[in-house]
Amino acid sequence: MMTTREKPPYLWAAATALVVFGIYLATLAPTTAFWDTSEYIAAAKVLGIPHPPGNPLFVLMAHVFGLLPFADTYAERINLFAAVTSAASAGFWFLVSERWLRQVVPATLPRLVASFAGVLVGATMWTVWNQSTVNEKVYTVSMFFMALVTWLAVHWGDDEPGSHRDRWLVLIAFLLALTSTNHMMGVLAAPAVVVYVLWTDWRVLTRPWVLGAIVVVVIIGLTPNYVFLPIRAAQLPAINEGEPVGLNAICALTAGLTNCSQPLADVINRVQYGKGSVFDRQADLVAQFAMYWQYFSWQFARDWGGLARVATALFTVLGLAGLWQMLKKDRRAGLAAAAMLFTLTFALIFYLNFKYGYSIYPERTDITAEMREVRERDYFFVCSFAFFGTLVAAGIGTAMSAVAEFFQGRLGDRERWFAALPVGLLALIPLLGNRVTASRDHEFAARDFARDLLESVEPYAILITAGDNDTFPLWYAQEVEGIRPDVTIANMSLMNTEWHLKQLGRRVTPPFDPSRSVDLWKSGVDQPGVALGDSSGPARGWVRPEGSVFSLTERELDSLPEYTRPPAGPLAFGNVTLDFSRTQILDRKDLATIFLIRDNLGKRPIYFSWSSGSFPDQTFGLTPYLVTQGFVRKLYPDPVNPKPPVVMSAGMGWMDLERTKALLWNAYRWESAARPRPRGWTDEPSQSILELYGVIYAGVAATLRQEGDSVMAERADSVANAVASSLRPRNR
Repeated sequence: MMTTREKPPYLWAAATALVVFGIYLATLAPTTAFWDTSEYIAAAKVLGIPHPPGNPLFVLMAHVFGLLPFADTYAERINLFAAVTSAASAGFWFLVSERWLRQVVPATLPRLVASFAGVLVGATMWTVWNQSTVNEKVYTVSMFFMALVTWLAVHWGDDEPGSHRDRWLVLIAFLLALTSTNHMMGVLAAPAVVVYVLWTDWRVLTRPWVLGAIVVVVIIGLTPNYVFLPIRAAQLPAINEGEPVGLNAICALTAGLTNCSQPLADVINRVQYGKGSVFDRQADLVAQFAMYWQYFSWQFARDWGGLARVATALFTVLGLAGLWQMLKKDRRAGLAAAAMLFTLTFALIFYLNFKYGYSIYPERTDITAEMREVRERDYFFVCSFAFFGTLVAAGIGTAMSAVAEFFQGRLGDRERWFAALPVGLLALIPLLGNRVTASRDHEFAARDFARDLLESVEPYAILITAGDNDTFPLWYAQEVEGIRPDVTIANMSLMNTEWHLKQLGRRVTPPFDPSRSVDLWKSGVDQPGVALGDSSGPARGWVRPEGSVFSLTERELDSLPEYTRPPAGPLAFGNVTLDFSRTQILDRKDLATIFLIRDNLGKRPIYFSWSSGSFPDQTFGLTPYLVTQGFVRKLYPDPVNPKPPVVMSAGMGWMDLERTKALLWNAYRWESAARPRPRGWTDEPSQSILELYGVIYAGVAATLRQEGDSVMAERADSVANAVASSLRPRNR
């Protein structure tokens, strides 16, 4: 029987972390990606504040990591940060697994192999792998702290009683407080800590110096929330979501959050998302558990189609069998593992209280789009999946013990354990079964889309976008790569918040640098047409506008109502008439858009991204004034005069054909959207962004054919078809 005081296998743990890191490095994203990746990379770059809860610890850690010369580009360095933190967590999970397996697998080498195999399974589960090759979220940092805290609890439980051991518990308390300032996910290691404390030495919590030290380190651990956030917010960084200003640590501790700074309290408490009580279910509990099971079933061999179900069944049995063996042979370890599993599944599902999953129950017509999540939420369970690898390790160890027991009396003790080692090869199933779709290497689509959209507009333009995927990559392009910072990006969904409107109002427009832009916007090459909102005569150059995009003060922007009724009749600004006959309610974003139009016609070019759909048509009746130019529609200050190069395009309205052709063939990097993808585009909710390439190129093809240019029409059609083919999985 192995003694509990046996020295931990730190070299094996380090080797495990290096192997996992090698897998992530080989499949690492070379640049940004869709969803929150761009937001967090840009926030790290500018020491900004991303969306609630602000994640100050992540921003500080990633910013420092981004300064290290580990890769050529900043985005790749931050993606490496995700890979490093995730791989380091694998090393700590290995230490936890090996310790928990000592009563299950008495032989050293098989126990090490089983621990490595289980951790490798956890590290190559689809969501864990996919999230570890690009910094889409803050969860790899949470995973690192969760694994570290769990290992420290295990190590504390094995240490000799005394003040030396008690200091480990103080460190655990500090780390739990600190990780909460990255994201509350990391705190979910606490139940395992509680089991170890109660089972090993609950009296430690009655020692005054321990309790006093824990109170102090918890306060220190929380300082990123109550010191960094308000100080940095007051400095008005480029990304400053929620603007949690006006709080200091002393005030927070003495007067409470609300009395000190409501904006900070709102950011930390995620008030922006408006979630109610967990007892007011957004979907029935059965559906919420079914959504988790759907995501769990993706984890082991997502590339293998129907065989994925076999892999899911295999590893589910292994994991549960491993947990059962731990409960039988090491009650403390088994209870800690069971507490962690319960917290990361049942309790987490109940607390998150998601709507119906994006793709679950597709046949149910009673579930409307508003009742569903806007994207797949598997990443919320990334720590659950990674931790499950420790249970798989116990299951593989259990299977090895069964093989060794089968050969008892037939082979020598050494030989029968060697005969059990091939069971560890089961760990290769997720590695092989997820290698195609979990990988992010060679994927430039989000960055190139951001560049193409920004380069679609004239210098000093206002570009109105719709949501995360047509906005966050633009933030990244501007703040990290310096692409077209002269463009003011007004996000429709964020214009419903006070902070975004204030930031738009105070933004100082940087100068346009033609040397870093596409040829279309360089001096002397622009074609005659509409420039800076002037429809009469040739382009007159790029004059940097002075002042704010809003004539309203911050107080006036703050006072815009959330909802109001539209005017009884049309509203005219110069020769542009806004028609509200198609809408019954205007919200804050609609009012903000009205003021953007009023205050910038003739001063700044105004564009609506095609990703915003029919928003300007349905809400304001602006169709007669909008002209398609590639990915965007420009707002003309007069009704469109249908003369070349402006033509009517079926399905796309008025189109500046010459400007659009110049963008499509001389500016856009459509190859990123059309590159071959053997399994198609995995993330269906973000697919619509890449489909814009197909829509625009197909629409231009139809227009060219209408104008008699069949050669160029065929070329545009070939791009549209290549994009469509790339997004669909190939026949197996």
